Amino acid sequence: MEKTDFTDKDTYQEIFDPHAYCNIYYDPKSGLLVVDGFLDFALRKLCEAFTIRGVKGKTLIDIGHGPTIYQDLSACEAFEEIIGADYTDRNREYYERSLRNEPGTFDWTKVIQKVCDLEGKGMTVEEKRKKLLNTVKKTLKCDVLKSNPMEPLILPKVDCVMSLGCLECACSDLDTYRQVLKNVSSLIKIGGYLIVSEILNCSSYLLGGKRFSCLALTEDFMRSAITETGFAIVDLEVIPRKYDKEQYELCNHDSSLFVVARKERNV
Repeated sequence: MEKTDFTDKDTYQEIFDPHAYCNIYYDPKSGLLVVDGFLDFALRKLCEAFTIRGVKGKTLIDIGHGPTIYQDLSACEAFEEIIGADYTDRNREYYERSLRNEPGTFDWTKVIQKVCDLEGKGMTVEEKRKKLLNTVKKTLKCDVLKSNPMEPLILPKVDCVMSLGCLECACSDLDTYRQVLKNVSSLIKIGGYLIVSEILNCSSYLLGGKRFSCLALTEDFMRSAITETGFAIVDLEVIPRKYDKEQYELCNHDSSLFVVARKERNV
């Protein structure tokens, strides 16, 4: 596969299609991240993080949420409030519409039911939708390349920052990724948590005929970058992906990683 030029944030702002992304990558039958096992993996690890690992508190910031809401379904049981954050206006609008389950947005019903089953509390899909809607207070403009990603706002430090499948798309090289981790870390209290999930060894993904760049990450790099940023890793798991030529044309990652880390110091 040919090398893809770095996709900058302005390109995301101008052409990223949130509804098409959900359909291609999260369709219950054919979605790439469903077929390759990532979604089930992420839902299981998120449920574990907010129960077994004891990640909880007042405020969680979901950075780079894009058009998806699945990542907040277990988090809304462990936090009083969730603040969404994303760079693109279109994603923030779609995210808010999805939280309200508006017509024309992606149908997350099966995913919500799966999370309810994982949590085992007997909660219905509608009860979970209501809980999520009441817990997500807002979504804000965010740029992880800035030392304060929420600029111009200065938010109180929070108990947890979560970012799934975002940072590897925002960074053009590994040094930038390290700096972005520091930028994100500045939002977290000492003793608070960072939750990150990334696809590994990926160079690009396809959406709407446009190839978007990804920074190729490895497990070893992620371990070192997170600990160097002042965190102790609480949980880290990697799952491999089976090779499929057609699926790899869409997105060529070979595995997925999920990390929970506790902030021990400022760097």
